[in-house]
Amino acid sequence: MQIQINTDHHIHGTESLAAHVTGVVEGILSRVSDRITRVEVHLSDENGPKSGQSDQRCMMEARLAGRKPTAVTHHAATLDLAVEGAAEKLLSSIEHTLGRLHEH
Repeated sequence: MQIQINTDHHIHGTESLAAHVTGVVEGILSRVSDRITRVEVHLSDENGPKSGQSDQRCMMEARLAGRKPTAVTHHAATLDLAVEGAAEKLLSSIEHTLGRLHEH
């Protein structure tokens, strides 16, 4: 599973941030990682330099082998919470998709 991380101009894309995001994504999606070819993570601060509740956004898109991409978005007060929330939503969406495939 390849993980690509993108940030907006309000978030500094440091190596430690990339390592943290990669660890969270790999950990949460480990049960379905054999079905995923790539995950794109887009991090943004919607209010920029101004503070605000739930202004950190994480959008994740997973590409499953032989399927259309699955995308989710999660807003939170911190980047950590946004990444974890998006990864949990993505896992749920992928498991739902894979469950429907087994039903057919």
